[in-house]
Amino acid sequence: MNKSKRFETSVIHAGYDSKQHLGSLSTPIFQTSTFTFDSAEQGERRFAGEEEGYIYSRLGNPTVRALEEKIAELEGGEMGLAFSSGMAAVSAVLVALTKADDHILCSQGLYGCTFGLLSMMKEKYNITSDFSLMETEEELRNRIQPNTACIYIETPINPTMRLLDLEMISRIAKEYNIPVVVDNTFSTPYLQRPLELGCDIVIHSATKYIGGHGDVIAGLVVAKEEFLSEVAMTTQKDIGGVMSPFDAWLLLRGLKTLPVRMDRHSFNAERIFKEMEKHSGIKRVYYPGDTNHPDYSIKEKQMKQGGGLISFEIEGSKENAQELLNLLSFIQIAVSLGDAESLIQHPATMTHAVVPEEERLKMGITDQMIRLSVGLEAWEDIWSDLEQALSKLPAVKEKINN
Repeated sequence: MNKSKRFETSVIHAGYDSKQHLGSLSTPIFQTSTFTFDSAEQGERRFAGEEEGYIYSRLGNPTVRALEEKIAELEGGEMGLAFSSGMAAVSAVLVALTKADDHILCSQGLYGCTFGLLSMMKEKYNITSDFSLMETEEELRNRIQPNTACIYIETPINPTMRLLDLEMISRIAKEYNIPVVVDNTFSTPYLQRPLELGCDIVIHSATKYIGGHGDVIAGLVVAKEEFLSEVAMTTQKDIGGVMSPFDAWLLLRGLKTLPVRMDRHSFNAERIFKEMEKHSGIKRVYYPGDTNHPDYSIKEKQMKQGGGLISFEIEGSKENAQELLNLLSFIQIAVSLGDAESLIQHPATMTHAVVPEEERLKMGITDQMIRLSVGLEAWEDIWSDLEQALSKLPAVKEKINN
C-alpha cells in the first residue's frame, strides 16, 4: 500500500485522477463492449501487445481498471484483477495454478461452492485436496506433498471462525516454493493484509464487504503482476468471467466507506457476542474477537479487529435452528454477508449444503450452527430481535424453566 497515505485516504483516492476525466469526481462508467482504433496498424500493435490501450471490455475497461488499481494498492500488491463473481475469481486462480494430478492443501473448512469446485476438479482432473487447520509447522510440513500446487486457505474460516497463522504458513510454503492463496473476504484489506504477511495471492468475494450494499456480484484478486497478467490473458480471457463496468462502479462507490462500515460491523459484532455469551439458550459462540477463542493470539497478530461475522450453536436440533430463523422480525434470512442489513443463515442446509455430512462435521459445521452477519443497525435492536426469537424456542424455554 502507498505508505505516504493512510488506508482511509487511499480507499477514497487510489486508482483514479479526476483531472484525467474532465474533472468528474465520480469515476465514469465506460459502458462499452469495444473500443475503436485510430488505424488498422494501431489495432495490430495493440493485439500484439506493442502498444498500451483498450481493445475490448473482456480484455480491459477503464472503469474496471480503476477498481483493479485501487484494490491492488489497498492490499499492498502489484496488480489487481476483477471478475464477475467471487467464484469466478477462485476458479480462475485455482485453474491457473494447477494441472491434472496435482494436490491442493486447504484450510479445515471452506465456503461450500469452493468445496464444490474442488470436488469437480478431483472428478475431472484428479486434482486432490486435503484439509487441515495447519496449527503447527510440523502439521503443515506433514501435509505438503511432492505434487502440492498451492495452499488455499480462508481465515477466518467460513463459518467456524477459526484462524490460521498467515506468517507461519507463508514462511513454510516458501521453503517448498508453493504459492499461498488467501480468501480475505471476511476481513477485507482494512482488517487484514495477507500479502504483507508473506502470502502470494489474495481473493475477495467483492459481493460482500467490498461492495457493502448487497447490490452486486463480483470477485477480486491481487497478486504479483507476472502471475495476474498471465491469468488475465489466459484463464480470465478464455473462460470469460469478467466484471461489467457498472459493477466496477458500484464497488468503487462502496469501497469509499469501507473503513467506516467495517468499524461499525466490528463494533456491533463485539457487543452482540458479549450478549450471546451470557445467554442460556446459546451453547457456543464463535467470534475471533473472543479473548477465549483458541486462535485469539493469531487474531491479535494479524487482524485489526474481530470483524462482523459471528457463528453460534443453539440448544436443540436442526429444526430448532431453523425455527429460530423463522422467529426473527427484521434480521433477514439470507446467504451472503457484509451488507448494511443483518443477515442470518443456516450453513448446514444453505451455504455448505453441498458438503457431505461427514466432511461438514469434520469442519465443525453442526446442524445447530447458525451464522450471523452483523449489520449496521443499532446493535441493541439486533440483539433484541435475536433475544425474542431465542426465548420462544422449546429447548430454551425448558432450560430457563428448569
